[in-house]
Amino acid sequence: MMTPGTEAKLAEAVAGARGPLRILGGGTRPVGAPVEGDDLSVAGLAGVELYEPGALTLVVRAGTPLAEVERLLAAEGQRLAFEPMDHRRLLGTAGIPTIGGVVAANVSGPRRLQAGACRDALLGVRFVDGRGQVIRNGGRVMKNVTGYDLVKLMAGSRGTLGLLTEVAFKVLPAPESVATVTLHGAPSGRAFDAMTRAMKSPFEVSGAAWVPAEKRVHLRIEGFAGSVAYRAERMTALLRDLGEVTVERGAEETAGLWRAIRDATALAGCAYVWRVSMAPGAMPAGLMADLDRTADLDRLFDWAGGLCWIGMSEAQAAAYAPLYGADDPMSGAARFHRDLQEAMADPELGGGHATLVKAPEALRATVPVFQPDAAPLAALARGLRAQFDPRGILNPGLMGP
Repeated sequence: MMTPGTEAKLAEAVAGARGPLRILGGGTRPVGAPVEGDDLSVAGLAGVELYEPGALTLVVRAGTPLAEVERLLAAEGQRLAFEPMDHRRLLGTAGIPTIGGVVAANVSGPRRLQAGACRDALLGVRFVDGRGQVIRNGGRVMKNVTGYDLVKLMAGSRGTLGLLTEVAFKVLPAPESVATVTLHGAPSGRAFDAMTRAMKSPFEVSGAAWVPAEKRVHLRIEGFAGSVAYRAERMTALLRDLGEVTVERGAEETAGLWRAIRDATALAGCAYVWRVSMAPGAMPAGLMADLDRTADLDRLFDWAGGLCWIGMSEAQAAAYAPLYGADDPMSGAARFHRDLQEAMADPELGGGHATLVKAPEALRATVPVFQPDAAPLAALARGLRAQFDPRGILNPGLMGP
């Protein structure tokens, strides 16, 4: 594996590459089709370039461990408000998440409706394109990419447009107080009712999730202590007719719960995991009815994060196989995957994107891991890749043809 220690050496490695490159950060998010090529890691580019707490600004090299960034911010009472997910437990990986990987995957968490995803907090980027050229935003725009928002393009590009070397963020203060309101004994209909009420209420919910296995709805409220106490009380009154409601206060006391929701750890034991994404807080009824047919599978609804997680064990995949005329569990999972992506493409269901986040490499090599784009968007994506990576050497095929 090549692990350059400077941006210049990284650029040299890309410029001198004679074949495909598999771009790596911390190695914790092996999502996408398998990539064949020489391993090139940005983990050697670590360290904080600039941190101005008063200006709510952080500039850091892409290979910096996420945990290091979060410790730095916490010491000043600040945080990355978009709540980046840690994939390690879900995917069974053992690497160290990097801040560049967070940007490359555009990860977010239960606070997405309130704080946005990673790209919404991103102020600027530096990256090396497929030619080995160093590109940066902030007043300097490449002639052949004029008109593109480089920051938004790089967030979620997963190394297919360039290798991030430096990222700049807007950070926010951590809240003074946190409370979690929980509705107990909530089947699907009651759970969706509760989350819809909460999201439409004036009580500024920063997290809303339903854990079907526990039949519990969790609602997070953050802010100044007096405001949190008042809003939690009012939220309890709003939901009381739906069942038993309890309130737990304190950031430390509730951190584990929301970390588990953020990281979808309830599905860690599943052999196959899908992430269905849509507009946060606005899961349409048709889509909900369709997903409710998967009630025999493991599920987690991160309503405010705009995510529904679906998990399938090998035994469940084997049970699905005969329904599709398949002979083995992997074929059953593949057919389920196809049907799920087709359902997401149905406008009557309200749209959405289904991504196969966890599966054996053999399956990820034969199905479209990410939701296929409509023809015009697919053509645009190909054009962008040709613009930034004309040789087609950066994570080729990872996100599709």
